[in-house]
Amino acid sequence: MRVVLAGAQGFGSNYLDRLRRLTGLVELAGVCDVRPVPPESLAGLGSPEVSADLPGLIERTGARIAILATPIPTHAELALAALEAGAHVLVEKPTAATLADFDRMERAAAKAGLACQVGFQSLGSAAVPAVRELIAGGAIGRVTGIGVGGSWPRPAAYFTRSPWAGRRVLDGVDVVDGALTNPFAHALATALAVAGADERGAVASVETELFHANGIESDDTSAVRVTLAGGTPLVAAVTLCAAERDEPYVLVHGEKGRIRFVYTMDEVQVDDGPVRRFDRTDLLVNLVEHVRSGVPLLVPIQRTGGFMEVMEAIRVAPDPLPIADDHQDLSGEGRVLPGIASVVDRCASELALFSELGLSWATPLVVGGSPVAEYVTSPDLPLTAAPRPYLHPVRTLGGTVVTEIRPADHPHHLGAGLAVTDLGGRNFWGGRTYVRDQGPAWLDDHGVQRHLAFTERDAAGFTETLSWLRPGEDALVREERTVRARPAARGWVLDFGFTLHNLTGAPLTVRSSATKGRAGAGYGGFFWRAPAGSPGLRVFTAAAEGEERVHGSRAPWLALSSEAWTLLFAQDADPWFVRVAEYPGVGTALAWDTPLSFDARLDRKVSVVVVDGRLSREEAAELATGR
Repeated sequence: MRVVLAGAQGFGSNYLDRLRRLTGLVELAGVCDVRPVPPESLAGLGSPEVSADLPGLIERTGARIAILATPIPTHAELALAALEAGAHVLVEKPTAATLADFDRMERAAAKAGLACQVGFQSLGSAAVPAVRELIAGGAIGRVTGIGVGGSWPRPAAYFTRSPWAGRRVLDGVDVVDGALTNPFAHALATALAVAGADERGAVASVETELFHANGIESDDTSAVRVTLAGGTPLVAAVTLCAAERDEPYVLVHGEKGRIRFVYTMDEVQVDDGPVRRFDRTDLLVNLVEHVRSGVPLLVPIQRTGGFMEVMEAIRVAPDPLPIADDHQDLSGEGRVLPGIASVVDRCASELALFSELGLSWATPLVVGGSPVAEYVTSPDLPLTAAPRPYLHPVRTLGGTVVTEIRPADHPHHLGAGLAVTDLGGRNFWGGRTYVRDQGPAWLDDHGVQRHLAFTERDAAGFTETLSWLRPGEDALVREERTVRARPAARGWVLDFGFTLHNLTGAPLTVRSSATKGRAGAGYGGFFWRAPAGSPGLRVFTAAAEGEERVHGSRAPWLALSSEAWTLLFAQDADPWFVRVAEYPGVGTALAWDTPLSFDARLDRKVSVVVVDGRLSREEAAELATGR
């Protein structure tokens, strides 16, 4: 059967090798490429006509099949042209750059009465129906979720191999060349096929977490949660920043066990049982047999509709967020995220996104293209530390870190965040609880601020929902927290706001140690722990200077500065809690010396300007006015 190949270079060279192996079954009648094709690359393939005109090439050669191994944004137009010229199509994955293009291709194939097969080679494996049979036969009980993991290294040259590499858009045209949409597209498509969710309408929703360690536009480290129409979650986590290659896999979770499918090896294992290896059918061979005798296509275009729904969600998602250099190993040919392979495996095993594993780089705040702060949603901490989300590290634009976590003097101090010593009788600050007429004591009263979900999220920040509770007890409050970063006249501004919704049905009281008899210990609210040992620490307001004078004051702004940085805090609701001599820290005091009770809700906002170098009082006042 005569075929033409569009795209003979780059990945197209793989098709040339396959065509050599299939000599006798197919004949390469033509090659379509916009660049000169080196004669040596066509060795052993006869004398195919070379042209940049695909429809003309099909008509002149009488080719029955057009193979498209061209850049992603060209798939749709070339497929439409080939179908109109009367050729069946084998288009390399992903099917198209956009869901709209996919729809055009599917309609065109149906109208022409021609086949359009998509080059997801893993779907040609007999392992796919075998896994589905295992599921249907109850080998692992009811399916509770599907995980996908993949970790590959890539040199820097990989992202400069072509003008469209590492791009989401090029010259106004969608490219969507990301880790999950191109190199690991097979992983996602295979998982959807195993779930029986490969056609349009099978995907109910998609959550995306897209990142890049390399200096590219698209993502090289990605996680998505796909909720299927039946409610089953599918979490795929992949990276191109691993230290070494791990074979990607699909992990089917069931009530009674798991199925591990290493699709690149066509290997299937149920729990710790024997590994079974399956045969794979070449998709070009399958297409030829379909054209000749009507054998069913293995990957007809409609079978990639579910994949395209996920790809569309990735296409329209916010731009990938950068991963700061200090999380990377830059010593080799490519960027490496140390430990990322185990992170990817955890995502697949726990059906969790990166941010849900408590990774600080997974929720960055970005100003001017650089991460200035990172947010930990689920820290692995003992209950005595009152586990809670926090910001750390927070950096100046110059890269100086201005937060500290778990210092030896107060191991429950966690960067910048919200902490309350006593809310409804529960300790959401950590450490010992102050008891009237007794002093600090270790009590079994610690609570947890549990991250529930991000309701909004982009490079500048997020809105988050949290639950405050003592483990084993009903939640006391539901919090809505908004954290944003924005440029300032000098440095940048962190805006931190929260609303506590009372869930108890009765007035809820905030107390500090000061309200129980410890004079001056009114801490509890927004709190920022600065690095200990910072040289030349100084604290001041517009009217006062020094810890003794500003502690407990109600000034509209307060500055904590060192020789290397200044933090300018601004709010107008509560007194300031300040420490300099014992340790560097600034917070707002919700219950300075009197308990604070609220019925339905409690709202607060604070802004912090983060600046390189020391500010004078005049500079701080000017910056506070214009923040």
